[in-house]
Amino acid sequence: MITQEQIYNALRHVEDPDLKKDLVSLNMIEDLKIDGLKISFSVVLTTPACPMKAMLENACRNAILHFVNKDADLSINMTSRVSSRPEGSLAGIKNIILVSSGKGGVGKSTVAVNLALGLAKKGASVGLIDADVYGPSIPMMFGLENARPNSSQAEDGKVRIEPIEKYGIKLLSIGFFTDPNQPVPWRGPMVSTAVKQLFNDADWGEIDYLVVDLPPGTGDIHITVAQGFPITGAVIVTTPQNVALADARKGVGMFLMDSINIPLLGVVENMSYFTPAELPDNKYYIFGQNGGKALAKQFDAPFLGEIPLVKSISDAGDGGKPIILEENSVMAKAFMDIAERVAQQVAILNAVK
Repeated sequence: MITQEQIYNALRHVEDPDLKKDLVSLNMIEDLKIDGLKISFSVVLTTPACPMKAMLENACRNAILHFVNKDADLSINMTSRVSSRPEGSLAGIKNIILVSSGKGGVGKSTVAVNLALGLAKKGASVGLIDADVYGPSIPMMFGLENARPNSSQAEDGKVRIEPIEKYGIKLLSIGFFTDPNQPVPWRGPMVSTAVKQLFNDADWGEIDYLVVDLPPGTGDIHITVAQGFPITGAVIVTTPQNVALADARKGVGMFLMDSINIPLLGVVENMSYFTPAELPDNKYYIFGQNGGKALAKQFDAPFLGEIPLVKSISDAGDGGKPIILEENSVMAKAFMDIAERVAQQVAILNAVK
């Protein structure tokens, strides 16, 4: 007779490499059933975007076959329940991820959009806020230039904005409420109030990850969001150029200030190198090399990945269908890897009690 105790003892040999504890101690094993040699259970991961899902499933299988019975008939259900910060979250939103850059033109919005879509493609419920009041780009990148959100009255009598849904995620942008051909000449207090409304007055429902595309720099919007909401962590986007890296350092420094104190989820280096279509094995580091890695190392943060300088990425965004939606694309794979690494870092941060 195979017992539950035998199964649990075997699975204690399987450690989550990020959280540095075994799956049993982490309460990640559920719904264990034993019928003779038939054994079934669920492994509840901390994110559907876990990059080590297959490795953990294989480790569970090997542990039971080795420590319990080599003839066991196993059925392992790999599922997930996204974790949140132990100090709490914002009304149904488990994690808020800021995507920031020190300067404009480094591809921050491209990273934010493809990160959000990557997390959704992995099975998470995702929202995306375009908080770049002066230069909102989310409407164009989703082909929603003329879209306007609906509103509804909640049970408490307050009017709620209904985010627009496209490609499986919920979207809100200042660009949905302004004329795309007119500038937004708002002073600081007006900007802060508008951004707060995107968080507080929207009916987001239950969200695993809310990705926030911040404007460049370190201004009013950054401080409003960072100090006004429970932020899980920030992703910094840079290019390899020294001028971009210098500005990115200032952005990192702002998040690490005592009055803000937001953890770094990692650094993404965009426009890392150029590979001509006719020379697919060649890499030309036009703007320098390894600047993003050096920035990540300086602040003891993970390096999340390199995105090459490829025209199809900007074309996809301009065309309203971000590159990560192109099946079997090399660029889609690059952004998906980054999404998995970000989810991994969120899970690690949330496990720190």
